[in-house]
Amino acid sequence: MQPAAPLPIRRLLVIRNPTAGRRHPRVFDAVAAAVRARGLVVDIVDTEARGDAERLARDADAGRYDAVVAAGGDGTINEVVNGLMARPADDLALGIIALGTANVLAREIGVGTRIEALTAALVQGEATPIMVGRLADAAGACSCFLLMVGAGFDAHVVATVGTDLKRRFGKGAYVWRSLVEMIRYRDRRYRVTIDGRPYPAASAVVSNGRFYGGPFVVAPAADLRRPILSVCLFERGGRAQVVRYGAGLVTGRLPTMAGYRVIEATEVRIAGGEGDEPVQVDGDHTAALPVTVTVAPRRLRLLMPPA
Repeated sequence: MQPAAPLPIRRLLVIRNPTAGRRHPRVFDAVAAAVRARGLVVDIVDTEARGDAERLARDADAGRYDAVVAAGGDGTINEVVNGLMARPADDLALGIIALGTANVLAREIGVGTRIEALTAALVQGEATPIMVGRLADAAGACSCFLLMVGAGFDAHVVATVGTDLKRRFGKGAYVWRSLVEMIRYRDRRYRVTIDGRPYPAASAVVSNGRFYGGPFVVAPAADLRRPILSVCLFERGGRAQVVRYGAGLVTGRLPTMAGYRVIEATEVRIAGGEGDEPVQVDGDHTAALPVTVTVAPRRLRLLMPPA
């Protein structure tokens, strides 16, 4: 494991998703003001369409900035990560201001939406090397992720939550679509190959961290700093099992439940299902099965809160 390297951050390019910012306007304004009050230079650029955050991060001037800060939800952070990973060198750190629905990465590093913690991470945080996941689809197209890749029930839910629905109802949109998908549920089976060994599953989540969907733990031993993937297998199918797994997730009992297990891996292939099977990546529907998930060849430096 590479040691954390202190980085004297002084100049920040903040890429803000204004749609996500509507949910936490006070958080963004307060963090930006607090960071500027500490003497940091902060330039803010708003996105207008999907893909803007990736492009802005990819094209950011390393001679002008020390870090790129993603201000938005986990989807916005994912775009910024892909932009930074597309750069020819690891010359800019990643910072975050959590403004989204679930804010899973913010929970992973212990800042949440707390103004003081977010500010401390940007002003005093250490640029810590973390592992990035890599996703390749059947056509060979590749992208990166920080949090998770999911196939099965959760991917079908995410695929039906549109931007307007999420903007209006936040987490409630996912609860609603989960109930709808439960009614429409069809038992699908997936072929999950973990480091060359096959495993059948009713759903699978490949995770880079401990949390899923907010404060819910799926992989207790996972750590962003470890170069390893945690493959969460939901082995039992059927509507009753989906309800059981869901109850276990929200009550914290999932990791110890029968029919659920976590296997560590460096390469995972997921195939199967029926027809055009959706895949969710960091909470957004961005791919379809089959996919191969591996550890990216290089790491990313993330501004973590001071110890």
